[in-house]
Amino acid sequence: MGDDAARIVSVKNTDAEETLRDATLRPKRLEEYIGQKNVTDNLRVFIEAAQRRCDALDHVLFYGPPGLGKTTLAGIIANELGVDLRITAGPAIERAGDLAALLTNLNDNDVLFIDEIHRLNRSAEEILYSAMEDYEIDMIIGKGPSAKSYRIPLAKFTLIGATTRAGSLSAPLRDRFGIVSKFEMYTPGELSEIIRRSAALLNVEIDGASLMEMAKRSRGTPRVANRLLKRVRDFCQVKGEGHIDMEITEATLRSLGIDKLGLEGLDRDILRLIIERFGGGPVGIDTISAAIGEERVTIEDVYEPYLMQAGFLHRTQKGRMASPEAYLHLGLTPPAGDQISFIGESPEIGDGETWT
Repeated sequence: MGDDAARIVSVKNTDAEETLRDATLRPKRLEEYIGQKNVTDNLRVFIEAAQRRCDALDHVLFYGPPGLGKTTLAGIIANELGVDLRITAGPAIERAGDLAALLTNLNDNDVLFIDEIHRLNRSAEEILYSAMEDYEIDMIIGKGPSAKSYRIPLAKFTLIGATTRAGSLSAPLRDRFGIVSKFEMYTPGELSEIIRRSAALLNVEIDGASLMEMAKRSRGTPRVANRLLKRVRDFCQVKGEGHIDMEITEATLRSLGIDKLGLEGLDRDILRLIIERFGGGPVGIDTISAAIGEERVTIEDVYEPYLMQAGFLHRTQKGRMASPEAYLHLGLTPPAGDQISFIGESPEIGDGETWT
């Protein structure tokens, strides 16, 4: 297994390590974590109960769209428990022996975090069954008649799995997680608090109007919010006056091609493709993927969730369809007879602009 297949993060950090972690903008404790209140409230109870029993936390599964803080929360759990965190990803575990090496090197109550756990190969997944339930694994050494089976005991550990596709997990693996938590998209209010905290860590001055403007265009995702903040900071340092205001914020977002509702160029390309080339749909996801030159999994996991949440895209048994709101957002006329019903703010581009 390569050195990059897994890494250990200790909770006993030096000052330099603390500075590095602040630079990543990741919170380190539950009280610093913003949003996902139902998830964090339950975790507080489960963590305290495990600590009172001096036992390992039950295995945890996080699922939801990317960028919502699943990896961050896994690190927080390890910090709250005061144990080491070993991080890896499903695609990095190529053989069952790779996973066995990880498991046998864990100490009591340690946390093993596997990102994209739905991409774990079958042979490695089967090792997890006995590891999660009985804290032991069976390994076969040798081949042919001389092969022998050995049962190896493991330390009591906590497995935290993260996935954007809970439905792709096999039932035997999914059922072995005692704590299953779904991550929801963030509200603009929650995102503005995240941006405020990140700006303080980056030592950047920002006004309230700019906070909310970035929050509204962050697609309900903290990762996007922090990315926008960093890009606005860049423009501010080069073209601004030392602090972030609405003028520099709007100029940055306009330069990045991010519209009033957070849609980027590829989002609009997807909608235009469905509307202009396929009459609004339905059109299959594989056709969309081939036409715009983007992988199907990227469209499904990164772009579609927000387009659906914003009410611009519908998934049907026959394929994807653009909503009347999508037509209006692109400055197009919806087909006659379609009824338009806005949820929340009207999805208009604003300022007289039509995005192309």
